[in-house]
Amino acid sequence: MIRKAVILAAGRGTRLQPLTVDMPKPMIPLLGKPVMAYIVEHLARQGVREIMVNVSHMADQIERYFGNGERFGVQIGYSYEGRIENGHLVPEPLGSAGALRKIQDHGGFIDETTAVLCGDALVDVDLQAAYQTHRHRRALATVVTKEVPLADVPNYGVVVSRPDGQVVSFQEKPSVAEALSRHASTGIYLIDPKVLAHIPSGRTMDIGSELFPTLVRHGLPFQQHTQDFRWLDIGRVSDYWRIVQALMRGGMPGVSIPGEQVRPGVFIGLNAQVHWESLRVQGPVYIGSGAVVAPGVTLVGPTWIGRGARVEAGATVERSILFDYAHIGANAMARERIISGAYCVSRDGQDDGNPLPCWLGDARCGTATPQPTYAQ
Repeated sequence: MIRKAVILAAGRGTRLQPLTVDMPKPMIPLLGKPVMAYIVEHLARQGVREIMVNVSHMADQIERYFGNGERFGVQIGYSYEGRIENGHLVPEPLGSAGALRKIQDHGGFIDETTAVLCGDALVDVDLQAAYQTHRHRRALATVVTKEVPLADVPNYGVVVSRPDGQVVSFQEKPSVAEALSRHASTGIYLIDPKVLAHIPSGRTMDIGSELFPTLVRHGLPFQQHTQDFRWLDIGRVSDYWRIVQALMRGGMPGVSIPGEQVRPGVFIGLNAQVHWESLRVQGPVYIGSGAVVAPGVTLVGPTWIGRGARVEAGATVERSILFDYAHIGANAMARERIISGAYCVSRDGQDDGNPLPCWLGDARCGTATPQPTYAQ
């Protein structure tokens, strides 16, 4: 049985900017809580009781939110990657494999088969089923894959294996014509302690591009385990917008819109101020705690309005995400937008110069002080 896990949470998430300008990627909110919270909750349901998290970029946000893990029913520890310079923490990520070696060198945490997951994807993988494959085949490492349509193969790194599951090679985002497999690596792995001998101490190293090819080259027992499970990877801003839309439509069992349902498809947090008499609304829509929706507003879902946000009179918000404390001006039109106090971008993360009035206080988008976008 898998009892231990490592969550990789040290990356900068540059492809997700501007969302990651003021928060680390694992803290990006999905329906009001960080994506990594869903991972921790799922691990707890799967029987995992001890979790190490490697942190670097904006590590304090992750550590403050998750603490020692007690409220999730697990123990959580942290491995900081960086140095102290003039009293300040300076991030220096070691890569996914380097992170595992640092954790092991420090206290020997990986002393049995341990799951490794990225901190920025929503999954409902059956880890114990993967462990049974891992154990039955006497593997030192196992990569969990998901079969994807051939047309989607160029979006993924794919795993090539023999009929007995032994991994023989990888292809990084091959063309449809070149693809030797449709099994996409999901960034979920099982590793035994002996694998760590192939990771040099103190060196930056990646699991997928360096460690696993080393295992293949040495002919070590390295297996593929394929499952059909939900895997929502937040790689780009467009992925984030799409995933929030899907979740609000009920696209993942066990993940539901919070708050009280006051009308069909309309959910509300505590003490929100909504001018119901003149509101035109088509769900699913969530209006967060302390938010203000002024008279004459039109809301078309899926739309998420974070806590403390304001939508002024006559504004229209369609299929958009308003982070906490965002402000939509009077008579504005926000269609398929992601809006915070610091930026206002399209569903693809582009700032196309649309003069949408969205303020925090009196500051224009791009100049306001970013606000927290997750609930404690």
